[in-house]
Amino acid sequence: MRAIRTVAVNVFRESVRDRVPYNLVLFAVLLIASSYLIGQLTAGQDVKIIKDLGLSAVSVFGLFIAVFIGIGLVSKEVERRSVYSLLSKPIHRYQLILGKYAGITLTLLVNILIMTLAFYAVLIYTAWGIDPIVQSAWDAPALDPALLKAIGLILIELLLVTAIALFFSTFSTPILSAALTFGLFIAGHFSTDLRNFDQVLNSPAAVRLARGLYWVLPNLGQFDVKSQVVHGQPVPMGYMALTAAYAAFYTAMLLTMAVLIFSRRDFK
Repeated sequence: MRAIRTVAVNVFRESVRDRVPYNLVLFAVLLIASSYLIGQLTAGQDVKIIKDLGLSAVSVFGLFIAVFIGIGLVSKEVERRSVYSLLSKPIHRYQLILGKYAGITLTLLVNILIMTLAFYAVLIYTAWGIDPIVQSAWDAPALDPALLKAIGLILIELLLVTAIALFFSTFSTPILSAALTFGLFIAGHFSTDLRNFDQVLNSPAAVRLARGLYWVLPNLGQFDVKSQVVHGQPVPMGYMALTAAYAAFYTAMLLTMAVLIFSRRDFK
């Protein structure tokens, strides 16, 4: 555990010194703040617009942080040949992989926290001075606790995407890893459509292939509850637990494969 913790702290320190997370968080904060101005253009819908844009900003910029840091966790060490010095120390390869994943997890937690605080600051400013009668007509209060559920699922999804990026980085270049990760992210959000391919195609082979991809690809659409939260619809805790368990299983599988691939690589 000490080796994993040491690697995780080093990854977090490197990400703090990196300008990419700072820039992305800055853009996210500006976008969340600008959502207040955009919301003023839609009479009576300003809170919904701010919530929708704010949650989308957290999701999109969190995705960029997860991918751009995740794809370089291993490949960057190989390109700089610093992996040789790391492996010469009393550390196992699986500890290196798990430590790097723990480090980017900590980085994501900090960045999501910053964006969440900015998001709530805009919502507090929006609701300040609004007549309680007007607020009672909203689908959900400005500081709806359910927003934290949506942000929590966004974070869980990003941790899964990070595992995908880390997996690809163990055997591919950063550019290809980014392309594969973004491609899998997009496919994961449309994987549910693969289940109903028999309604648009008459080819049994294509339908079987689509069904196979449906079970293999990560189902990322289930992490998106922004619409329900914005419109005041409930998100059961049972659904949250099942979705988190699914993400944990898929992430563990990806990390296991990443460890196996990295353990078999020859760096001589």
